[in-house]
Amino acid sequence: MNWILIFIILSLNALPGREINRTFLIEDEYDKYTSVGNLGLTITNFGILGNGWNKMEDGTINPSCQYKQNTQIIREQIEHFSYCGLWIGGIVNGQRRVSTAIVDGVFESGSEGFELFSNSPIQIKSSIASTTQDSMAKYYTPDAISHQDIISTFKDYNTDMEIPNHLPLGIDIKLESYAWNYSYADAFVILNYQLKNASTDTIKNIYAGIWADASVANFNYTDYYTPGGGFTWYDNLNGFDKSIDISGHIRDIAYQYDADGDDGWAQSYIGISVLGSNVPNAHISTFYNQWVWTNSSNTDYPAFSMPINDYERYQKLSSNVPLGSGDGYTSDGYPASENSWMFLVSSGPIGSVSNIDSTSWFLPPGDSCQIVFAVVCALWEQGEGEDSPQRRSNLHVNYDWAQKAYNGEDSNRNNILDEGEDTNDNQVLDRYILPSPPPSPNMFVDVGSKKATLYWQKNAESFVDPISRERDFEGYKVYGATKTENDSLGEFSLLLQADIKNEIGYNSGLSMIQILNENNQPDSIYINEQYYHYKFENVNIKDGWLNYYSITAYDRGDPNSNLQSLESSIYSNRTYIYPGSSELLDSIWEGSPSVYPNPYKGQALWDGYSSREKMIWFRNLPNKAEIRIFSLAGDLVDIIQHDESYDGNDIVNVASKNNPKMSGGEHAWDMITMYDQATASGLYLFTVENKYTGEFKEGKFLIIK
Repeated sequence: MNWILIFIILSLNALPGREINRTFLIEDEYDKYTSVGNLGLTITNFGILGNGWNKMEDGTINPSCQYKQNTQIIREQIEHFSYCGLWIGGIVNGQRRVSTAIVDGVFESGSEGFELFSNSPIQIKSSIASTTQDSMAKYYTPDAISHQDIISTFKDYNTDMEIPNHLPLGIDIKLESYAWNYSYADAFVILNYQLKNASTDTIKNIYAGIWADASVANFNYTDYYTPGGGFTWYDNLNGFDKSIDISGHIRDIAYQYDADGDDGWAQSYIGISVLGSNVPNAHISTFYNQWVWTNSSNTDYPAFSMPINDYERYQKLSSNVPLGSGDGYTSDGYPASENSWMFLVSSGPIGSVSNIDSTSWFLPPGDSCQIVFAVVCALWEQGEGEDSPQRRSNLHVNYDWAQKAYNGEDSNRNNILDEGEDTNDNQVLDRYILPSPPPSPNMFVDVGSKKATLYWQKNAESFVDPISRERDFEGYKVYGATKTENDSLGEFSLLLQADIKNEIGYNSGLSMIQILNENNQPDSIYINEQYYHYKFENVNIKDGWLNYYSITAYDRGDPNSNLQSLESSIYSNRTYIYPGSSELLDSIWEGSPSVYPNPYKGQALWDGYSSREKMIWFRNLPNKAEIRIFSLAGDLVDIIQHDESYDGNDIVNVASKNNPKMSGGEHAWDMITMYDQATASGLYLFTVENKYTGEFKEGKFLIIK
């Protein structure tokens, strides 16, 4: 629901100094984030990126700028900034004006520096086909650019609220963010800003930039929400990477990292770069500035001071910070002192028309221009030494893919469709063209005791590669969870690889996984109104343990285009399960319910560290049952309601946020009483009532702490 011309104050819980109080004219949205890839970036409809690591109304915490968001390796679940925001500067009637989504220390609507307003609700589009089981398929539209387009609009003027010391440019802004799930393209999000002059004045020499309140940290290591949890803003260093890519162009990446990597828990980079604009690249420059949070007069680094008015902000947007030398500076000329460093990466001038020599650009009323940024993350490349091009090599790889995606057919980056670049003969300069692996197979997992059976469809086999124009499907890979605490061994194990017989790869054929009929011919199985063609069983797995599976499809590559074999996302169809006994029919209840582990000795291997991260399992349950637990003295300890749809949402230690598939005949208990107290050591009795028949069965278990 939208509220028009109603002022609402929204308070988000954050650390002191990073708290937003937001007034808006239409409903603000801050709960949307890129979820298809490994970079989770919050996109709002009021110009801010990130959510300040605030808890939502339901207590969940959405990623602000988290990489890798999908991994189960907690050392790699790293956040990179609390907030970023768009800055736009221009000259109107000889006066410098700058409109900002957010600036240092200002989080109150109606205040100078917090100047962009919600214009309409966020829209989501996806290029993922509606015939797939992917969660993005419901957003499919043929005009979508990426696997997840998040589209928001906002403006820098509001006739109903005047902001002190703010003269708006009069610009309508449309942001289209693009994200993909490809393994080579899941570490960046592209931000396409379209700026339209909604005023009656011509705007001269527009510069646009992204301001970032970066702070690289892993909240599994530094507890952000608990006082004294170890989190700090002030242990980061910045830089500006001007290395040369393989095409001979300068990368121009503003970046930040945690200086010591937090003992291996925050070894990651956040980078932001300008990919291009509507004006020829020969006439657009990239600029970099940094300063300490809210420090407008930095005595240690005078040039690295916060701008405090539109004149100074425009100066930052349109020029580079002067480099330093000697003690206190890095070899590249940036401060070597750890701190809460902000940075601003910007570009310009841009517009729709230029003077004769293209040194100035103008945006007349009604005209539009464009600028495109990329937010890129990457883990450190391991090795000796401090920050270096070698350690940033993963950042280079991820950035280069972002730049390649933006370039599309524009191989020489001049914003002109030159001869030989129109690969699809449509007379249009097409961007956002990436090599595509086959889509992830549609998948179903059947869960049993000590067994998981995977079924999948052959939808990947009809895929036509957008570059080669051929059906280049080659085979499937089946992955399962790696049961180890050693992160270096990865989070997946390859359980099976099968490919077609064609002189490429293993040539194992697909017969080993095909579902066959009684005549030993390829067939299918009908499950939940879907036909599945392949089957794989993983047996001898442990009941009660979290497992997960993923099935990918891969192609044979394209030697003519110098492309290696590409594989669909390992995360796209990942399914989490808890193996265990299946639910029993309404009236057939054979055998007795039981508990495992029994006895429970201090801590099960699947337990976490807190008292609420422990659990035991009840098994051999009817599909609708009531469990009552008693002390040996006969006191009622707890009552548990169970049915076949149980998903573990009552237990902290069960990963219910991952929507795990349960066997239906088991139920976890965290050993917390109905009075919210931890149970003591001792012998406990329990009863299970079949709610359909009224039949009772009983058992006992021992807890030793």
